[in-house]
Amino acid sequence: MRLKNKTALITGGNSGIGLATARLFVAEGAKVAITGRNQSTLDAAEKELGSGLVALQADMTDVAAIEKAVGAAVEKLGHLDILFANAGIARATPVGKTSLDKFEEILKTNITGVFFTIQAAVPHMNVGASIILNGSVVASLGNPERSAYAASKAGVAAMTRVLATELSPRGIRVNIVRIGATRTPIWSASAPSPEAMAVLEKRIAKSIPLGRLAEVDEVAKTILFLASDDSSYLQAAEIAVDGGATGAPAGAPIFRL
Repeated sequence: MRLKNKTALITGGNSGIGLATARLFVAEGAKVAITGRNQSTLDAAEKELGSGLVALQADMTDVAAIEKAVGAAVEKLGHLDILFANAGIARATPVGKTSLDKFEEILKTNITGVFFTIQAAVPHMNVGASIILNGSVVASLGNPERSAYAASKAGVAAMTRVLATELSPRGIRVNIVRIGATRTPIWSASAPSPEAMAVLEKRIAKSIPLGRLAEVDEVAKTILFLASDDSSYLQAAEIAVDGGATGAPAGAPIFRL
């Protein structure tokens, strides 16, 4: 098992990519703590994954709650070998129709919350520990109505490089996964029914060279690699898990004859 005797904290671990990663980490031998806002999905995750999982409620816009959750995780696990700063929100912020509160909520969750999670966790991390941040292709694609989200994810990518510089003397690795369109509950606002999701997925797939959305398990396997000793010499790396959307966009089905 690749994470035997390791401990991990995953923010936003009660759904989507975070939950898939928690599931994989537990299967690979890690003791895992997750955070989330929704108590019912936290309870469901804890029931599914059993004694290998600790579920903690925390709002990523509340720094005191973040620090309390990290403290509770450390109390349960003893120390931290892995941190997957995954929690985030993606909401439309069109020009001319966006309130200050809505814009700032995205930045507080996706940048401020990530930084203070890491700041709270670092004192409890061992030499050789791994921090993985959740990035997005939206940071570079220019998707309409996503100014706040794109800015937040570009900020996370820049933060990764700064943190890698700061934490290298301690032997802590900091890397980021740039995630493309993935089949998760995050699409529910745009596609509230299975039929609407099928239409949306067909449209998005045309812009992805591999011609489909990612499955959460595919993303989780890359995060597992960065969390494990298999990536022991990776530092400040940005790995795209996007089906080629940013690396080879001209290969997408929409451009094929």
